[in-house]
Amino acid sequence: MIPVTEIVADEEIEEVQEPGLTYYIDPVKKRIVGTADGLEAVKQAVFLILQSERFEFLIYSTDYGTESVRLVGASASIIKSELSRSIRDALTQDDRISDVINFQIDFRGDTADIRFTVVTIYGNFEQEVTRDV
Repeated sequence: MIPVTEIVADEEIEEVQEPGLTYYIDPVKKRIVGTADGLEAVKQAVFLILQSERFEFLIYSTDYGTESVRLVGASASIIKSELSRSIRDALTQDDRISDVINFQIDFRGDTADIRFTVVTIYGNFEQEVTRDV
């Protein structure tokens, strides 16, 4: 006999925030050196998301990583807008990140130096990244 489960629509569903405990990767030693939680875990997640190209790795969902912004011949204002959108879209997929603000983008030849503030449920922090444009 096949078991039957009855779903009652009137029951309240309680959302639970899962802990952010993860292994900590030391960027200098390039080794796992313990665990991180809270703001440190979010900082590591941001670093990893920004290092991953969206749609390139089958192990990640299509929501993970950033999309390359290659707008040959586009104006600086359009490139800035697309870089900001791409980074904000990638990072806000993480439930712990509520917004990405205060973008400052400076161009050096074919690269852009990008600084911004990541707003999380644990507090805010500054992040920097360099992108080819």
